This record gives sequence, C-alpha cells and structure tokens, in this order.
Amino acid sequence: MPRTLDSQITVEKTPSYFVTKEAPRRIFNMSRDTKLIVVVRNPVTRAISDYTQTLSKKPDIPTFEGLSFRNRSLGLVDTSWNAIRIGMYAVHLESWLQYFPLSQIHFVSGEKLITDPAGEMGKVQDFLGIKRVITDKHFYFNKTKGFPCLKKSESSGLPRCLGKSKGRTHVQIDPEVIEQLRDFYRPYNIKFYETVGQDFRWE
Repeated sequence: MPRTLDSQITVEKTPSYFVTKEAPRRIFNMSRDTKLIVVVRNPVTRAISDYTQTLSKKPDIPTFEGLSFRNRSLGLVDTSWNAIRIGMYAVHLESWLQYFPLSQIHFVSGEKLITDPAGEMGKVQDFLGIKRVITDKHFYFNKTKGFPCLKKSESSGLPRCLGKSKGRTHVQIDPEVIEQLRDFYRPYNIKFYETVGQDFRWE
C-alpha cells in the first residue's frame, strides 16, 4: 500500500478479496482498522454475467446450464464452479466476521449503483466518514451501455465510463434454470440479509 498522510484515505480494489479464504486474516494483520466495501448483486444475475464474460473470451466452454448443475433433474447445483460459488455471500461473509466487526464492512447494492449511483456513493462517503463530494451532478446515464458514467467534475470534459467488458448483453438462459438457481440461492440470500441487516430484494 502507498504511504498516506493522516488526512488521506487509501483505497485499493480487488474483486477476488471477498471470496479468498486467506484475505480476511492478511488484511487484519496489515491493519485491523481497515474499512471494507463490498459490491453485491443478485447472485443469479451475477453468475450469468460472469458466464457471459468468460464466453466472450472462450467461446467453446460448456453451456451455462451444464456448468451450473451437477445434476439438474435432482436440482444439485455445482458449488465448485466459481460463477456459482461467488454469489454465496453469506458463506464468504462468515470468514470476514471472524476478523472484522460488521460496523467496518459496507455493502453496496450493485443494482442501486446502476439506478441511483449518487445515492449509493453518498452512503459510501458516509461510511468512510468523508464529506459528500460526489453527488448526482457527477453522473449521467449512458443509454448505449446501460450504465451511469462518472463525470470527472461538474464542469470538466470527458466522462469516465465502464470498459468494454461491462454492459454487454447477457446470454439467454432457460427460465427454469434461473428459477432453480433462485431456489438454490434463497436460503443464502436470507441469511445474508439477516446478517447485514439489509434486504437487497433479490427475490
């Protein structure tokens, strides 16, 4: 981590931290005062998005359905597949709560980050204990990508939009497969909502 002054906050972003078993202990040993921000989204949508991204790089991979289930007729979901395992948020959170109190972890709704980016960023700024500098004036909705873009400042030129890998159209998945995955995730989602005290309304 770079050296920072007492008046500064250092932010580091790595998507795999939340699901990496060793990460909580390592981060705790580095700094037990670390504040953690985790962006979560509907785990079924997240898995489909993950698959869509992988498919764009490896077009010859098996079908989403084939990777999601060990036995579909019995409803046995394959939790060894990363795209499925990552969305089991309640399981991953248990490891973090062994080292960090819930008061040091903030969960951002991935859905609201798209529909109300300023509102979600306001909550992040409050969690970090900093002045609300980023407001709705800093965002505009990019219809092509289907995501909000960040203006560098209220008056400056070029906005910062998500890269090419974000916002692509998801592959079409059999609605019955989606329903089976919703059923699979439901108990994990409920436990997650109860633990964090926030209902993300993924049902």
